[in-house]
Amino acid sequence: MTTTLTMVKPGGKYANEKFFGVRHVQCVLCFFCLAMSYAWRVNLSVALVAMTEPQAPPNITQRPAENDTDLSVEDDDDDFLGLCIFNSEQYYQFSEAQMSAMLSSFFWGYIVTQVPGGYIAQRYGAKTLLMYGLATAAIMTMLSPLSLKLGGWMALCFMRFLMGLSQGAVHPATHALLSKWSPAEERGILGTICYSGAQFGTVIMLATSGFIADSSMGWPSIFYLGGACGFLWIMFWYTFSASTPEEHRLISAGELKYITESRSDGKMQSSEKLAPTPWRAIFSSMPFISLLVVHCTHMFGFWVLLTQIPSYMKNIYDVDIKSSALLSSLPYMVMLLLSFFFVWLSKVLQRQNSLSLSFNRKLFNSIGHWIPMLSLIALGYVPKEGAPLAVALLTLTVGISAATYLGFQVNHIDLSPNYAGTLMGLTNGAANVMSGLAPLAVGQIVQDRTNLSDWRLVFFLAAAFYFVGNLLFVIFGRTEVQWWDSPRDRTTSEDAEQGTPLSPNGQIK
Repeated sequence: MTTTLTMVKPGGKYANEKFFGVRHVQCVLCFFCLAMSYAWRVNLSVALVAMTEPQAPPNITQRPAENDTDLSVEDDDDDFLGLCIFNSEQYYQFSEAQMSAMLSSFFWGYIVTQVPGGYIAQRYGAKTLLMYGLATAAIMTMLSPLSLKLGGWMALCFMRFLMGLSQGAVHPATHALLSKWSPAEERGILGTICYSGAQFGTVIMLATSGFIADSSMGWPSIFYLGGACGFLWIMFWYTFSASTPEEHRLISAGELKYITESRSDGKMQSSEKLAPTPWRAIFSSMPFISLLVVHCTHMFGFWVLLTQIPSYMKNIYDVDIKSSALLSSLPYMVMLLLSFFFVWLSKVLQRQNSLSLSFNRKLFNSIGHWIPMLSLIALGYVPKEGAPLAVALLTLTVGISAATYLGFQVNHIDLSPNYAGTLMGLTNGAANVMSGLAPLAVGQIVQDRTNLSDWRLVFFLAAAFYFVGNLLFVIFGRTEVQWWDSPRDRTTSEDAEQGTPLSPNGQIK
């Protein structure tokens, strides 16, 4: 699975960062895990367009459904008991409130399992958690058309809620996996490989959903094909993944030595000896608090863009982004491409021995926050006849945020390799609350959606969030393993060896 390692660093560590090893296989698998998770997350937003298609054949008549949202073909010859899974002529009529409820129900479940997911991953391993989580999400995805037909929009809301529950552990579990598999110098690069899958999945879904819906299988195949891909991924994941490099049956002795000696300057504890989560120490740690704040401010600004920019472009510039697959996917495509450009830039900077890991984290985080801050401010002053410039600024704002993959988004592992999953669950859970608050804040500020001045205030607010969040991270952010993560010295005491956290002065707590 990996090239034989013969290069040895002066310190005794294997210098195989240029080789493709088992650790990279884990990240590629996580890439497709994130890709499917995000494709399933956005598939409803594109399927709603197809399932409410106003162009109906002449033989379609209104057939009242239990929820008064069904508009379907009366010919049931090919629809045994009304349960044909590929009924491309099954259409629905939804109110704006019903569509909003269906789209938001995923996130209510998603927030609930963030912290428990991180805890379970670090205690019992990320492999099993991700496998069962994605399997559940795949099943919920494939059952979505049937649930809508049998139970109406409320049944679909319930299915999306369950899907959110099953996907809530994806980010924390991925972080828990990375903490075990990634050498410190490769952490940002391997993390980028994993999390750039989110943009890949979004781009693929936005670009292909229209063609899938227009096929002979119709819009339900958006859900069926997506779910089938999930089960294909599960087979590869079960065969080639492991929660830790020590558990992988195909890893070479050289790569195992390289990972275990360079993944942390603290002691990686096994799940059996892992100390209870030091909640008080975590929430009194300024490096963690700054990480929590920057994650929240990042998601606020990001979701202002994702949820409100289509409305802004339509009402100010008369550009309908939602009707164009290219325009819809362009920001994500640029973000995906830039994420790998930043990986290359990070490798270049790593060759400069005078530049610390802390400098790299804060540099890329500043690029991913303060450049979008400036472009948001500029976007508020683009005149109504400047639609191309507005699209360019929007694409830059979303795309450049890929730099944060090498910034705060892997800082959880820097601070605490042993509790990285829990830390990610805490910050990602809070950040997704901010994601929900973002459109509500916009609704309070923008009273007239055709008024550029109202939108300018929204962009100023998002820019302020970007500025403050990154400023705190630059001042208080750290890349050193924190004292509460684990005992750092095997010789401290037998109790420390068993996994009791040390206090700041090195004494057993």
